[in-house]
Amino acid sequence: MTETTVGIGPGAQNLPGGPDSTDMVLNIGPQHPSTHGVLRLKLVLDGERINSAEPVIGYMHRGAEKLFEARDYRQIIMLANRHDWLSAFANELGVVLAVERMLGMEVPERAVWLRTLLAELNRVLNHLMFLGSYPLELGGITPIFHSFNGREELQHVLEEASGGRMHYMFNRVGGLKEDLPAGWLGRVRAAVGVVRSQLPVFEDLVLGNEIFRGRTAGIGVLSREHVHAYGVSGPIARASGVDFDLRRDEPYLAYGELQDVLRVPVREEGDCLARFECLLEQTVNSLDLADACLDRLAEMPSGPINLRLPKVLKAPEGETYAWTENPLGLNGYYLVSRGEKTPWRLKLRSASFNNIQALTELLPGTLVADMVAILGSMFFVVGDIDK
Repeated sequence: MTETTVGIGPGAQNLPGGPDSTDMVLNIGPQHPSTHGVLRLKLVLDGERINSAEPVIGYMHRGAEKLFEARDYRQIIMLANRHDWLSAFANELGVVLAVERMLGMEVPERAVWLRTLLAELNRVLNHLMFLGSYPLELGGITPIFHSFNGREELQHVLEEASGGRMHYMFNRVGGLKEDLPAGWLGRVRAAVGVVRSQLPVFEDLVLGNEIFRGRTAGIGVLSREHVHAYGVSGPIARASGVDFDLRRDEPYLAYGELQDVLRVPVREEGDCLARFECLLEQTVNSLDLADACLDRLAEMPSGPINLRLPKVLKAPEGETYAWTENPLGLNGYYLVSRGEKTPWRLKLRSASFNNIQALTELLPGTLVADMVAILGSMFFVVGDIDK
């Protein structure tokens, strides 16, 4: 253990064990603008360089997994909805897909395509937030206004369909809550067009900015080996050359029929710039997927949007695992049922929980000035870490 002697007067700095020979421990958070919530980073510094970094989590832990066990299969959708507050619709999907698989349930085709459409619109909403907030953390305020303009266009149509702006609660076991308002698909197509027209702003204003590139290129390089070691997924993993996307590699919903439209952006650099580029390219592709879903829904005759369920819904005894490609990465639900109306166990595997652990490899050796750039490029939500 190192002792630090603090003195006054000439030669105090040169005493044995004095300040020049010790490391400094610096806490970033749990209240800090760049931590996206109550996350604490315990940094050990040698001057301006980081020697080690430890993410300290749990400040907003809600015990959602334990609460799952005391709610029936309709009620747990509300709890699962909230851990990644930027991806509410995508969060709901994992629960309903797991329960439907346990029940051997096949939902109506129209509901499958509408779920796919809403999942991609939710993905764009998520990515627009990070496309705007990441430059803000590096000192560029303008992009976030453009991203919020695009988010408002999509939130209007999602609110019209579901009644919610953030927590939609629109999925149900067996389909969706209710049918869509008249003319809604046309308004979605118009909103998608508006968002698409605004995306070149990020290409020119952000990626074309030499200061942004100077702060992100070659900074925070995450190797492919560390991606596999820590279970990192989503755009962060693909920016490090890990070409994996559940929508393509293990299709669910209607993604099996959208393979000619689906593109998986991959980079090899693994730095902050590559992560931002993957996020932007994935946003463009999600808009393409949304247009493809709209085309298919326009050709589809009207029909049921859900299945009639019993008053008390019980899953048969057994276990299953359902996972989806959430906006931030792999999201999985391990469901164990004992034939009751509540799950015996429902384990959540969230993307941000694994992704943020890689900071222990990314931050050591970097400068404190680059810490915010690296942290912001991990695109995490603290609720998704603490569950």
